[in-house]
Amino acid sequence: MITIQTPRLLLRPFRDTDIESYAAMCGDPEVMRYLGDRVVLSREDAWRQMAMLMGHWSLRGFGSWAIEERLTGNFLGRVGLHYPDGWPDREVNWALARKYWGKSFAFEGAQAALAHAFNSLDWERATSLIDSKNQRSIRLAERLGERFEKDVELGGFRLRLYSIDRAAWRAVQPIDEANGPISK
Repeated sequence: MITIQTPRLLLRPFRDTDIESYAAMCGDPEVMRYLGDRVVLSREDAWRQMAMLMGHWSLRGFGSWAIEERLTGNFLGRVGLHYPDGWPDREVNWALARKYWGKSFAFEGAQAALAHAFNSLDWERATSLIDSKNQRSIRLAERLGERFEKDVELGGFRLRLYSIDRAAWRAVQPIDEANGPISK
């Protein structure tokens, strides 16, 4: 399992010590409003979800990272690459504790996850599955360069599938004249 540093973030494996912060995030109705089954998770269910996210790495060779703010060491949430059985396509996704919303942490983490998907894992495309009412995530997907593709049904919920292919993603990346695309 790899660790990725960005200017402000450390994307790292989950630790058992993350459970208090992760459970608090998953226990916030506003955070969970558009995620999973749209219900808050108990501490036990948050633990199980953390374990599932870690197990995804073993089964698929990629997965979600815990997001840590480098300056403070605070746990901010999660971001990563997701493709469980039954999913329509490989996905980049994110979830942050509410007090960290609006600070571009999700964008910075999702950019790093996409860079890993396209540059290291050689993905041809990535998607994000977003509830049509989740305007914050829709704006973030569009800021990442993703475009609405179609509506899908998943787990009894109607979701919007946004996508970006590797060529389109590379076209919107900043360029260093001497070294090529800059991965943030």
